[in-house]
This record gives sequence, C-alpha cells and structure tokens, in this order.
Amino acid sequence: MKRFVPAFVALPALLLSSCQGVDLSALDDSPNVGPCPVAGVLYDASRVVEVKGPERHENVGFTGQVEGVRGFCRYIDTNPITMEIEIDFAFGRGPKAEGLSHTYPVFVTVTRRDRSVLAKERFDIPVTWPADKDIMRVTESVPGIVIPRANATVSGSNFEVIVGFDLTPEQLAYNRSGTRFTINVAPPATPQ
Repeated sequence: MKRFVPAFVALPALLLSSCQGVDLSALDDSPNVGPCPVAGVLYDASRVVEVKGPERHENVGFTGQVEGVRGFCRYIDTNPITMEIEIDFAFGRGPKAEGLSHTYPVFVTVTRRDRSVLAKERFDIPVTWPADKDIMRVTESVPGIVIPRANATVSGSNFEVIVGFDLTPEQLAYNRSGTRFTINVAPPATPQ
C-alpha cells in the first residue's frame, strides 16, 4: 500500500508549509553537484510497542517498526535540494489490540548534520487490518522536501532527513531500556 502524506518545504529558516510533490525525473538530467542528504531513522524512535500489563507477548496491543528509509534528491547549479523520501513500516496487532484500526504518529525532520533540527513535521498514519491479518506492511512517500543552499558549494552531505515515531516520554524510555517482551511458553515440567 502506498499513500502520499503531507509534504513540506524547508525555506531559508526552514519554515514548514504544505506543497505539491516535485517530480524529480522531470528536472534537468545533469548530474547532481553533490551527494544527497542522508535519510534514516532515529534509532530510539524506530519502534512503538503498546503493552497492557506485564511485558509478555499476550499483553501486546498495537506495534510499529520503521523497516527502511530511502531518500531521492536533485540539485544542480545553485538550486535548492529537492528531496523525496520513502519510509517502509511494519505494523502489528497483538493479542491485546482493541479493534482493527490504529493511528500511528510519525515525524520527519530536516537537520543540519550532527548539529540542529532545522524543520520538523508530524503526521498520522491510519492503519486498518483485515480481520484475518495481524501484520500490515506500508510504504509512505514524503515528497516536496526543499532544502535551500546558501551557495553552489553547499552540498547535500551537510543535511540529514530523519524519521521516527512521535513517542510519549514513557514509550521513549521503553525503547531506550532495550526491553523486549517475552513469549509465554509452557511452564517447566514438574518432577514426577
């Protein structure tokens, strides 16, 4: 399943606004003047797990995982960097999930590499499972990311586009703890 989600433009101060996606293939076919910005997922925000009770498999509600991020960009001469990303997600519905639908909050940021966030946009991904499925894989496209450059010598390698789930402080602490739920297995056999 592929849907388009809100796109954003990063202006000189990287103000956010909606815009139409840019067809990167329709631009001049000259090679880029430099590399594309790195596109990736923030490790601490790469998953979301809803657990209702002790951390056991039978208490898992809805889950989500970013499985991959791909970035495509275009820039020549002194033009700004025009970028599009695709994000691959896996969404799960565990034994304690209530209903067949759930909405996942996700963020996309543009950063000055290893320095500061220049722009951030949050959007929701609604997921509805068929009654016979517990896992859904979805690819989301975020077109129309425009990153201005001060001059022709500013390369895309100066920027990053980072994605992840927009987590509560408790969800973030859970991810940072490294905790994983365990599967309930049969109790050890008692000696006879």
